[in-house]
Amino acid sequence: MQVYGVDAIVRIASHLTFIYLTFWALRSLRVETLFKVTMPAQVRMAIVLFSIVLGYTASSFFLEFIALCRNLFYIGF
Repeated sequence: MQVYGVDAIVRIASHLTFIYLTFWALRSLRVETLFKVTMPAQVRMAIVLFSIVLGYTASSFFLEFIALCRNLFYIGF
């Protein structure tokens, strides 16, 4: 039972870390300059939502890659 708790904590930490890294990377691109400046709050919200989508996708890829590597070593290679 404790394995599920640890797995959940690792998944949550991974998702939050990748979302933060994606947000940090998008802020450095100055995406705000591509949009009209009349609605800066909406642009910030779009950046946050896009960060969540990209961060979750990157985290899922990373976690799936780790799971595949772990399964590969269970086989005996």
